[in-house]
Amino acid sequence: SLFFCSSFSELVLAVVFSHWYWKRGSKRLPSWPVTRAVFYTVVFHLGTVAFGSLVIAIIRMIRLALEYVEKKCKKFNNEIGRCILCCCKSCLWCLEKFMQFINRNAFIMCAVNGTNFCKSAKDAFKLLMRNLLRVVVLNSVCDFLLLIGKVVIVVACGSVSYLAFGGYIPRIREEIPALNYFFIPCIFIVIGSYLIASAFFSVYSMAVDTLFLCFLEDLERNDGSAAKPYFMSRKLKKVLGKMEEPEVQPRNIPTTEF
Repeated sequence: SLFFCSSFSELVLAVVFSHWYWKRGSKRLPSWPVTRAVFYTVVFHLGTVAFGSLVIAIIRMIRLALEYVEKKCKKFNNEIGRCILCCCKSCLWCLEKFMQFINRNAFIMCAVNGTNFCKSAKDAFKLLMRNLLRVVVLNSVCDFLLLIGKVVIVVACGSVSYLAFGGYIPRIREEIPALNYFFIPCIFIVIGSYLIASAFFSVYSMAVDTLFLCFLEDLERNDGSAAKPYFMSRKLKKVLGKMEEPEVQPRNIPTTEF
């Protein structure tokens, strides 16, 4: 159920962000975009979500089974068996991470094109392989910036809580009760701020991945001419040096609608 809820939320976010990208030049987003995306996902792509989450769940079950076998085999002191189990666990961990990456991008292509899971996964993988350098650069920069954002938020919350509970802020010193171990609530605040920041930044991460795949798809579908103008924003066109002729005949728009 955890994997299903995670996959469902990813597909809903992908639908919202992809719809914003492809409709931004022609008309505004409809009202209640998240509610519409939830309805669209439940009606048309619930099987896609179930299949993608099932793949991850099966791999995780195999990993847990290997961990159980490893615990049972510890009493036999078989170094070769431990080495084999350790290699299998490492391979399954890599496979799980790879499938999570494929699932995420498959949901994005499913939101863009309205295709099933297998075709969406194939299209996403081919599209990313054709733009491998861009993928590596974007993921590295995005992961670094998100990490910096989390660190800044956690440090800021921890510092403010330390100053507040330690009595270093005169205005609120009388309102806060004296604590013998004031670092304990500071620890809970730091942990809570990290979890909340991670939840918020995961939405930003999904937005970046979705808009990036939409951008790559835009480059392949359109060429910047009057017949096929790009959907990307003007700032993105300037960054990429892409120019298009002023105005415009019907665009090559993905068929997905909600």
